[in-house]
Amino acid sequence: MASVHAGKIQGIFSIFRHEKCEDYFICRAETSLGDGFRALLYFLGLAYCFIGLSAITARFFESMEHVVKQTRKVVEIDPLTDTKSVRHEKVWNYTIADITLLAFGTSFPQISLATIDAIRNIGQLYAGGLGPGTLVGSAAFDLFPIHAVCVVVPKAGELKKISDIGIWLVELFWSFWAYIWLYIILEVWTPNVVTLWEALLTVLQFFLLLIHAYAQDKRWPYLSLPFTRTNRPEDWVPAEDVLCEFDSTEVGNSSTSDIFSIHSGNETGPVYEILPDSDLAEHCYEHSTKMNLEKPLVSSIWKQQFVDALVLEKTELRKSSNTYLRLARIFWQALCAPWRVLFAFVPPYQIANGWIAFICSLLFISGIAYIVTQLTDLISCVTGINAYVIAFTALASGTSWPDLVASKIAAERQITADSAIANIICSNSVNIYIGIGVPWLIDTAYNLIALREPLQILNAEGLSFSLLVFFSTSVGCVAVLVLRRCTLGGELGGPRMWAWVTSTYFMLLWLIFIVLSSLRVSGII
Repeated sequence: MASVHAGKIQGIFSIFRHEKCEDYFICRAETSLGDGFRALLYFLGLAYCFIGLSAITARFFESMEHVVKQTRKVVEIDPLTDTKSVRHEKVWNYTIADITLLAFGTSFPQISLATIDAIRNIGQLYAGGLGPGTLVGSAAFDLFPIHAVCVVVPKAGELKKISDIGIWLVELFWSFWAYIWLYIILEVWTPNVVTLWEALLTVLQFFLLLIHAYAQDKRWPYLSLPFTRTNRPEDWVPAEDVLCEFDSTEVGNSSTSDIFSIHSGNETGPVYEILPDSDLAEHCYEHSTKMNLEKPLVSSIWKQQFVDALVLEKTELRKSSNTYLRLARIFWQALCAPWRVLFAFVPPYQIANGWIAFICSLLFISGIAYIVTQLTDLISCVTGINAYVIAFTALASGTSWPDLVASKIAAERQITADSAIANIICSNSVNIYIGIGVPWLIDTAYNLIALREPLQILNAEGLSFSLLVFFSTSVGCVAVLVLRRCTLGGELGGPRMWAWVTSTYFMLLWLIFIVLSSLRVSGII
């Protein structure tokens, strides 16, 4: 009995293993500082990186919006009258855009962090634990806190439901299967070891998800579920009908778009900002010469990005009579100014339908993820906190910020709950199939070729336990969503009291996951 208590006490202290940390971030002089002060500096640096991640996310969304609005010209000839008709056809399928650009893009911080962690550990027999821990913790953050936010975002009494239940069931199946598959790898087929074939199959299942979701969206026979789509918008992007001089207040009969969907300008509901439907530079080229209009347009926009980055107080805010509020905003703008100036180097999204800005945004996200991995290692080294605990909590929450922003905006602006919930569910699938699959594929391939050894997983039992806790709590989360649909008529919104009750319940599930997983990986339970 005494040995059991001694083991538990030792487990508690294992959360805070403390030895003198000789590692440093910038210069060796950091090691002469006190551990407490160093930990504070590194935590502040980590928080500042998350602010930068939030800033680049906004630019990432702008570029993504223009990517999905891309159309191609289709010329059709009537065989009877021999007349030509020209129409613009969307390039991106609604469902594929949800899974790839939206879910993959918002999960890119976690994927970058896991990949960087794998590259740093290449040649080692044991895989890095920072990546998998962050991805599993991020899945819990996506499912519980983000659902908790989205359910209270709609206005009081406003209900938003999933219109294409078939797509949601397909995405939900692949999300649940992803974590079952991960558990099979860790505990059933090759316990504590990952082989090259297991890593390769993990990555390939992402493409199976894409094919199955597309088949469901197109209602392919034998591959789709017999559910009808209700009022979900058919298009992500509006038809191209824009003038070079664009008036954002004009509604008329035009369509309005956000980064998630298309809605008619005459629809009731929230007011949408009318956006140009095509690449501005490309459209101007069609109406004039490229040398005279496109270059000045793009250069002036790029120049304005740097001007806006250096402005600490907008003109309209100077009229505010609340001095403290003005000072707080100026302080916040000054704090974010270095990030804004850095991200102003991202080319305007009006170039090449936003693809260049999209790729550059992902590169900046990767750079921030690398700094985050370094700071996290230092925090673990200085404080002695188990790296898995940091991954489940701080890293998972910080790197999941783009997911939170994306789903919140979708819950606010879309007339349905499809994209808000699809982003959550699909992000969890992407976290496993790509976020864990690709790093494991890199390490297993190297170990097989160079070391002739399989990749071993450190603390696989703790990770497997976290998967079981996540799976159990996620069943409780999905059950409540189904219950809300059956009783209230929608997954998001509804009576304010029930929305907050649901939100509190989701947060409770997240706390259960965090506490149990942290105790397990630390050897306490």
